[in-house]
Amino acid sequence: MAGLDTQNRPQILEHLCKSLTVTIYDTKWIPSSARFVALGSYARNTGCLQVYELDGSELKLIKEIEKPSSFKCGTFGASSLVERRIATGNFGGQLQIWDLENPAKPVFDVQAHASIVNAVDGCGGQAKGYGAPELVTCGRDGCVRVWDVRQQDAPVAAFEPADSGNIRDCWCVAFGNSFNDEERCVLAGYDNGDVKMFDLRMNKIRWESNVKNGVCALSFDRKDIEMNKFAVGCLEAQFHVFEGRTQHPKKGYASLSDKVTTGATVWNICHLPQNREVSMLGAGDGSLYLYKYHYPDQRKVKDHEGHDLGVAGTVELLATCNFSTQPIASFDWSPDKEGLFVCGSFDQCIRVGVVTKLNKM
Repeated sequence: MAGLDTQNRPQILEHLCKSLTVTIYDTKWIPSSARFVALGSYARNTGCLQVYELDGSELKLIKEIEKPSSFKCGTFGASSLVERRIATGNFGGQLQIWDLENPAKPVFDVQAHASIVNAVDGCGGQAKGYGAPELVTCGRDGCVRVWDVRQQDAPVAAFEPADSGNIRDCWCVAFGNSFNDEERCVLAGYDNGDVKMFDLRMNKIRWESNVKNGVCALSFDRKDIEMNKFAVGCLEAQFHVFEGRTQHPKKGYASLSDKVTTGATVWNICHLPQNREVSMLGAGDGSLYLYKYHYPDQRKVKDHEGHDLGVAGTVELLATCNFSTQPIASFDWSPDKEGLFVCGSFDQCIRVGVVTKLNKM
């Protein structure tokens, strides 16, 4: 966007807003459709799963399902485009997979954590990509667990807290670096600012750091490519972008740090599916912030010992828009229509919006 006049900059526009009587914690587009799922909780602390469809200027409720435990998070990442089954984590610690055409009983159901499943991510299920269809979950017990959706008996990998007397709440997880059938990594973010990268091929920690503020959001710019960059969103308006191509043996990954324009928590970071340099941040002040990443002239240099050292780029704020007086708790780009998104906020509203002029960048 550098050098373009402001008239050519993207705009974040609200298309539809629907007020609800339930609290929504997550929203996810159903791939290859004009529908999305909203996950949350009724006032009586039971789970609410709603399916909405875009129909011109209307948002139609297609299906509403109530389950015993409130839903916290969901993903389609481990499902094929034919089945399009959603995996959910709930407040009771269960990881479940639902066939939305026949949701009476889950097709996959395990007790993933002792209490609330804070976050879930999926990998390997879509048309492109590599490796087994897997889910990763995290919880208040500080555990990160990886599940093969083809078996329900036990996790295929588990990363437990090293010190049982000092368990940190794990708030978010994300898959990445899944560029062949062997390689795959998981990022995990914790309430004390720890960020850990687990190598699933080696079954050990590949890298760890501390960003000083609790980690609320994690995102690789793409799951199914060799690691390129990843973003971390935190309390106190902080976010960080790490250069993932080059890992220095001592200094790790080069990074940049920035802040959204208010003191609000960065609740979520989502990279645009059609352009990995563009990402949307959802914040605690009810605003959305659209950023673009600019690579440096050189992505790596040699240090004084001859080791490769990564060089971080810069970020540019393209647009911002306030939607709510309450935090934007969830955000998801449409995988099919560039610029279309859905988000949920704690004012008990879901909103469908669009970002214009993305093709001008």
